[in-house]
Amino acid sequence: MAIAKLKLLEIEFPSTQYDALLLKLINLDDFHPELASKFADSVQGLSVLNRENPYAGLIDHIEEIRDKYHLDIKNSDVDNVRINIIQADTDFCNMVEAVKKNENVKKELEKMIVENEAAITQLEHMINSDIDFDSMLNCKYLKVRFGRIPTSNLEKVDYYSQYPFLFKILHKGKKETYCGYIVTLDKAPEIDNIFSSLYFEQIEIPDFVHGTPDDALQVLKEENDTARNYMKVLDERTQALFNDNLPRLNEIYSISKKLTKTYDAQKYVVVFGDTAAVYGFCEEKKANEIKADFEKMDHVHVEIKPANGDSRLTPPTKLTSNWFSEPFSMFVEMYGVPSYTDFDPTTLVAITYTFLFGMMYGDIGQGIVLAIVGYIAYKWKGMQLGAVGVRLSIACVIFGCVFGSIFGSEDLFQLFATPLLLPLESSNTMTLLMIAVGTGVALILIAMIFNIYINIKKKIWVKHCFHKMV
Repeated sequence: MAIAKLKLLEIEFPSTQYDALLLKLINLDDFHPELASKFADSVQGLSVLNRENPYAGLIDHIEEIRDKYHLDIKNSDVDNVRINIIQADTDFCNMVEAVKKNENVKKELEKMIVENEAAITQLEHMINSDIDFDSMLNCKYLKVRFGRIPTSNLEKVDYYSQYPFLFKILHKGKKETYCGYIVTLDKAPEIDNIFSSLYFEQIEIPDFVHGTPDDALQVLKEENDTARNYMKVLDERTQALFNDNLPRLNEIYSISKKLTKTYDAQKYVVVFGDTAAVYGFCEEKKANEIKADFEKMDHVHVEIKPANGDSRLTPPTKLTSNWFSEPFSMFVEMYGVPSYTDFDPTTLVAITYTFLFGMMYGDIGQGIVLAIVGYIAYKWKGMQLGAVGVRLSIACVIFGCVFGSIFGSEDLFQLFATPLLLPLESSNTMTLLMIAVGTGVALILIAMIFNIYINIKKKIWVKHCFHKMV
């Protein structure tokens, strides 16, 4: 791996081209823009572009509806980004309003069903009784009470038989008994106190209950069935609304999300009067291509400068990789990515790590196993360490041939060895040791030479910058 050579691009354009240029900017993968605040904070008269995003509210509302109703609204890549935000918002609001109307009707129906179910629960204890709620509850001179009383207190009701009230058992259970009593208006407070002492719990009969308990039960159940069926119809209408408007919603959402990125990219635009500019870095080989692409737009000018052409900016580090050393970048990044002017040690690390690992772990059989396990870990689990293992296995097999070892056995190796591929004899151990020591010393010297070269290069560059500022 190595650090890619970069160029600094200064893109100047008129303020009337904000949207078009930012839209092109967000589609560039090979361009690294710099924050406009780096320039605006140091130069008077410059400012950072800051416009209110008109798409943010619409996006939030669409995502709220998507999550609430589990709609299949996705942010897909769109080529056409022209949209009338007012018309789009109107279309969306009209659909939401129609959905809310259906939801409000459903809530009213659900409320009615709950009330009916509560009444049905009470009326089921009064079936087969000759009560007429309309005539009894509308009496002008009598009070009628319905409720329940502990069954154990029924015998106590007989103690008050001399009082002026009529008592009727509607449904007798083991623990509770549903009942009712009738009393005149003037005696109602006294009789209510008596039944209260007997733990009588009054049940309010809703105004929508009419006729006998049997008739009322039938009507309420029919009402609930009708309400539930109509709720299904409302759900179907709501789903049809979503299905009809889903393509339009996907279009509005995708375009709005893409245009929102242009407002997020405002932080890269430096404004000075009626002119604006964007500064950023790209690879040297891509600079002319990006310049030509931007200058196709009217009144847009792009200037290519050296990567170190502006002291306010620090060039980013872009690492270029090759097949062998790429996985070893994880070891280098553990200590931090080198700066643009530094040397990328990834290739050196890959070579030395592989060489030393092969020397210490040289075995043909175990190297093949390491290659298989590493390949599976990288392909199936995406583990970078697995890719490292594949490279290390090459050195293991090579040094395994040198050592004559297959799963720790040197005798087995003799069956497959050829005159060109024979293990070292034990008498050559000192020779092998000297080769290893010499290789290690050579690698250390190479590293020292690279370090001296980089330090000299840095000092020359700092001196050049100092003279340039003076």
